Amino acid sequence: MCQANYAAKVNSLPDDSTLELATRLGVSAHVARVASTRQLSTSIAQVVLEADPALAGVPGNDIMVRVRDAAGKFIRRRYSVRAVDPDASTLTLWVTTDHDGPGCSWARHAQPGDLVDVVGPRGKIPLNLEADWHVFIGDASGLGAFYRMAESIEAPGRAIFIVEIDHDDDALTASFDEGIGVTGIFVDRQGRAKNDPAGLLSGLAAFEFPPDEGHAYLFGEFSTIRALRGALLDRGLDDERISSKAFWRAGRTNAEHGEPDKSEN
Repeated sequence: MCQANYAAKVNSLPDDSTLELATRLGVSAHVARVASTRQLSTSIAQVVLEADPALAGVPGNDIMVRVRDAAGKFIRRRYSVRAVDPDASTLTLWVTTDHDGPGCSWARHAQPGDLVDVVGPRGKIPLNLEADWHVFIGDASGLGAFYRMAESIEAPGRAIFIVEIDHDDDALTASFDEGIGVTGIFVDRQGRAKNDPAGLLSGLAAFEFPPDEGHAYLFGEFSTIRALRGALLDRGLDDERISSKAFWRAGRTNAEHGEPDKSEN
C-alpha cells in the first residue's frame, strides 16, 4: 500500500546515472518530493521527503541524495534517516547546515514540491540487538541516526548519548518508550577545532560502563571518531562491540559520492 501511495504522488523517473548507481549497489532508486523543511536549531535543518519508506532500510541506514554543487555539477550526499512514516510515505532527515557545502545549501534552500533523486538504503551499521546497553557518541551530524536507532531498542534496554554541540539549541532531544533508560551528555565545543576530540573524550571519561554487554556507535568527524575508538578499546570494549562511521572530515570536502577523504595525508 505504501509503495502504491508513493507511486501515485511521484511519477518522475530518476536520472540515468541514479538508476545505474542503484543497480550497481543493489539498492533502489526513486524520485522523492520535498514535503516540508524546517530549521530545528542553529546547526540542524529538518527535511521531510515524500518517498518510498523502503529506501530507509533499518535504523542506522542512510540514503544518497543527488544535489548540485556550487559549479552546478550534480554530486551525491549521504544522510541518515531520522524517522519514517509508512502511512504517509515520508522520510525525515536531519541535516547539519552550519558549514558551506552542496548538501547544506540544498537543505537550507529546499522548498515543498522540489524533486530530488534518492538512492537507498545504504549503510552497514544496524543496532546490535544482543546488547543490553548502547552508547552513541559523536557530533550533531549523528543525532538523526542516533535517535532513530535508539528508538528501536526494546525494553528493558539503555541508551546513552554523548554528543558534542556548537550551540545550546543544537541539544535536540527525543522521546522513548517506557522501560528504556536514557542518559544524555551534551558537550559544549567551546571553540575547539572541529577535529579536536578533547570534548568527547572528556564526556566519555565521565561515563561509567554499565554491567552486562554493551555496544558503542561512533558517528561524526573522521579524526575524532578514530580517537574515540582508541579510547573505547583502551577501556576494554571489544572491537566487535564498536561500530563507527565517519560522516565528514574537518578541512576537507566530501567526495562526489558523499564519503569523506580517508587518506592518511
